[in-house]
Amino acid sequence: MYLVFTTNYFPWLTIIVVLPIFAGSLIFFLPHRGNKIIRWYTICICILELLLTTYAFGYHFQLDDPLIQFSEDYKWIDFFDFYWRLGIDGLSIGPILLTGFITTLATLAGRPVTRDSRLFHFLMLAMYSGQIGSFSSRDLLLFFIMWELELIPVYLLLSMWGGKKRLYSATKFILYTAGGSIFLLMGVLGIGLYGSNEPTLNFETLANQSYPVALEIIFYLVFLIAFAVKSPIIPLHTWLPDTHGEAHYSTCMLLAGILLKMGAYGLIRINMELLPRAHSLFSPWLLVVGTIQIIYAASISPGQRNLKKRIAYSSVSHMGFIIIGIGSITDTGLNGAILQIISHGFIGAALFFLAGTSYDRIRLVYLDEMGGIAIPMPKIFTMFSILSMASLALPGMSGFVAELIVFFGIITSQKYLLMPKIIITCVMAIGMILTPIYSLSMSRQMFYGYKLFNAPNSYFFDSGPRELFVSISIFLPVLGIGIYPDFVLSLSVDKVETILSNFFYR
Repeated sequence: MYLVFTTNYFPWLTIIVVLPIFAGSLIFFLPHRGNKIIRWYTICICILELLLTTYAFGYHFQLDDPLIQFSEDYKWIDFFDFYWRLGIDGLSIGPILLTGFITTLATLAGRPVTRDSRLFHFLMLAMYSGQIGSFSSRDLLLFFIMWELELIPVYLLLSMWGGKKRLYSATKFILYTAGGSIFLLMGVLGIGLYGSNEPTLNFETLANQSYPVALEIIFYLVFLIAFAVKSPIIPLHTWLPDTHGEAHYSTCMLLAGILLKMGAYGLIRINMELLPRAHSLFSPWLLVVGTIQIIYAASISPGQRNLKKRIAYSSVSHMGFIIIGIGSITDTGLNGAILQIISHGFIGAALFFLAGTSYDRIRLVYLDEMGGIAIPMPKIFTMFSILSMASLALPGMSGFVAELIVFFGIITSQKYLLMPKIIITCVMAIGMILTPIYSLSMSRQMFYGYKLFNAPNSYFFDSGPRELFVSISIFLPVLGIGIYPDFVLSLSVDKVETILSNFFYR
């Protein structure tokens, strides 16, 4: 038994993927003793899962090995070679740990939910499984199944525990994402069935396969549409502000922290690794779209009255840096994009959490109705100010390092001429100037002035220990990565070199 635990033959990943949804299905058999038992059960499962993941990765993951580790390969359906293939490398270990961390905090944040709390907590755990599954699957069809497993919980969480226009935004969400999934399925089947009698869905085999250029471009476009809906790339981003504006804030934390990152992960994992020639053709367009997205979202954000929608547009703007990093085709740029995936996962989740807790207290959504909250609620004010500073890339925070590395990636790229690089860098810089404008004006409208402070019988509770715990837990990694970015970079450096060697030696 000891040998099994200490060698690589122990099915770590299967346990990590299956545990949340299995434990979640047991929620319905728990005794009806109020919501407390269910809530603590879910939180314990999340913490157990996080500890398991950290233990497995900490003791058995070799950082200097760019190949797949923890690989598991079981025949699942005999009829058409369908395998349960899992494995992780430097690219997926960061998002998996981020998923565990954010989901645990989001379950802790979902405490005010009292309606149908069994279903709520089951859906949180089901999402957990789907997200970890899609980050660790090494088989295209399994990737697609995990990708889908993750949509239904979000739809239900939106349509049952959302705001006033929750049905509208849930329908819009499911139409967009299911539309994207159709493209994903087309791409998966096209690549799997191409050029052989037996369908090959194994990532390792597909990474060494070459296609005619026209076909590769078609595959690339199909996958690009699927991932562009998820990580929203303009013009497919319009579901995001509506969804965020209506969702309960623990759902918002999962959406901003993990869901958007799945799209970026898919772009690197499938479009870059499996279709390198098409990617080098399309990468200039990715740069253009990324820069437009940074400027566009940052200039639309100040016009939003709804607090959560304003934060949602800031998310869209920050995703632009990830797209630019992926399009730069350099070590530095791609590492910066992966760092931005992790960094924005923390910052976005924290901002939505604080927006939600302040809504719980003052029951106002629109910024022009708020004002003067800083005096009755100093702790929330402090945390919100610090994290909006992190969002506008203050030096010493993780956002600054990530965006700086993406800048370096563009400037040092051998692929582009000097003039386009200068133009793109200048436009990105304008985007970085627009970011403080909307995030500082958001703080000003919420916390300064006398509106609420003068209101009759205005007595607001400041944040309790739970809110402080969640915001500080998210703030510490942001600060840690900002001061010592090698925490994250050391995971992905070797893998990034392997991905980029495809572009230059094929």
